[in-house]
Amino acid sequence: MSAVPTGGTDGAGSLRIGQGIDVHRFSDDPDRPLILGGVAITGDGSQGLLGHSDADAVAHAIADAVLGAAGLGDLGRHAPDDDPRWEGADSMAILARVVDLALRAGWVPVNADCTVVAERPRLAPFVDEMSARLAGIVGAPVNVKATRAEGLGALGRAEGIACTAVVLLAPVTGDGDHEVAR
Repeated sequence: MSAVPTGGTDGAGSLRIGQGIDVHRFSDDPDRPLILGGVAITGDGSQGLLGHSDADAVAHAIADAVLGAAGLGDLGRHAPDDDPRWEGADSMAILARVVDLALRAGWVPVNADCTVVAERPRLAPFVDEMSARLAGIVGAPVNVKATRAEGLGALGRAEGIACTAVVLLAPVTGDGDHEVAR
């Protein structure tokens, strides 16, 4: 028995996995909000992230994973950080645009899993809300986890936040409906 999906090279009848990673350093602007997974993170150590858009590392990592799985390049190609159109942009809107690009390319999200690496702030109180907000945009279950770098490197020194994500896509079936091929 073969573990390799059949269905030809066009991806029909197969699944695709994409991975994404995003890293942002903390901003020096005390008024910049910390947005992760579309949620405003409040409380001790909730300093905003430096970035061209709203710097939502979670949305960016998932968007990159969707693009990779769909074979559509990376986020820098679709929302470059030197393009004024994306300055201050809502990363959840960027993620929605990316999911739409994948759908138009014939791929629908099945699920996403991401891990946020941050020494501070404590993110456990926010992961369920992040998962729910992201699932609403992705159109599939999204699992968000948080961990610490345990004092190692730039992340361990609380110089910023990183997020990794994995997304599973399946072909769109029928006449453009968004059901997953099984």
